[in-house]
Amino acid sequence: MTDRHHTLEPNRVEIDTSLRCDNLRAIRDHIAEILTGYDSTFVHDVQLVTTELAANACDHADQPRHLWLRREVHDGRGAELVVEVRDATPERSPVVGVSRIAPERGNGMKMVEAFCTDWGVRNDEDAKIVWGRIPIP
Repeated sequence: MTDRHHTLEPNRVEIDTSLRCDNLRAIRDHIAEILTGYDSTFVHDVQLVTTELAANACDHADQPRHLWLRREVHDGRGAELVVEVRDATPERSPVVGVSRIAPERGNGMKMVEAFCTDWGVRNDEDAKIVWGRIPIP
């Protein structure tokens, strides 16, 4: 995993990397390393949301795939960590509780919805970004 930034300053990118689907565990480990000193529940939530969004892109979307984490501060909402995963399949947006792969799958976006204060999808002509916001304690 090659990162461009490693800080948690307001409005700075935390992780900015090409998403490799063959080792999602490395993303979880890197998040734990970067968020050392933060509440363990928060770190777990960030790892879970990031892994679910990344796995969805790996399972359901075309390359290239890209992952960003960044800290944002908003009046009235406080600090949030925003997780964004970009892929090259704008015509396929995630649906909570539904999987195109198998009927027993489809719980990933339920978890994203449960752990994020907000989540959504931004599309353009040749890509989509699925994002989620997690409050920073």
